[in-house]
Amino acid sequence: MADDSGSGSRNGTESNGPANNGAGDGPPQNTQSNPVLAHMMQNKVETTLWFTRIFTVICSVLFLLPIFGGNPYSFYQRALISAAATSALRMHQRLPNVQLNMDFVRRLFSEDSSHYLMYCIIFLNSYPMTMSLIPIFLFALLHACSFTKTVLNLMGPQSMMFVRNAVMKLEAQQVNILRFIASTEIFLMPAIVILVFSGKASFFLPFLYYRFLTLRYSSRRNPYNRTLFSEFRQAVEFLCSKPQCPQFVRNLCFSSIGFISRLAPPIQAQ
Repeated sequence: MADDSGSGSRNGTESNGPANNGAGDGPPQNTQSNPVLAHMMQNKVETTLWFTRIFTVICSVLFLLPIFGGNPYSFYQRALISAAATSALRMHQRLPNVQLNMDFVRRLFSEDSSHYLMYCIIFLNSYPMTMSLIPIFLFALLHACSFTKTVLNLMGPQSMMFVRNAVMKLEAQQVNILRFIASTEIFLMPAIVILVFSGKASFFLPFLYYRFLTLRYSSRRNPYNRTLFSEFRQAVEFLCSKPQCPQFVRNLCFSSIGFISRLAPPIQAQ
């Protein structure tokens, strides 16, 4: 906050000569009286990310609740395109210098932003699925909270209290939201398989999504996918171990667990 105000003062000082001319209503006072605008101008990348995330949230809501009319599929595509733009810009922040070597490729695919850039491309031209919008909607909502709090603080400590309270509630539920996102990522796979057999999705879609799921499973920054897989496995094994469970169901569940475990990528120690 101190750096922001300092930059605003420096900008005002630099433009004070030609624009002021002894008047008190020149550009320096406009900059000082609009700390939100000054902060946005000083942090253009973060502001752009904030706008793309808000646009993702709006398009996702309009797809689910088409209260203003229009084609819902267009809102579906706009939400994915906006989320893809967010991921691409975030990926550029994390890896600004492109290098043509395998080490850079490994670092590229270890970034969560590259995972969701792939995710958006996978679902962009596929049959619209409500489940596919849930992760990008919730991620956009969560990641927009920090910048929203900064904007609200610049507007004043009592400004838009309903928005401030909503942001605080979202942050308090961050772990539960991240777990729900991981659950959605996992259960999207059987949903995609059902779409393939119903003729509404390409045969290659499950293979592409499997690659995305393996990247999420081995993510260094977000361990919730791995955690949920482990918890689901423990829950299924606990239910199958009960005497009331039929033998064929037990055999089917353990065979499925073994098959899924073989598909899981090895996790390298960091």
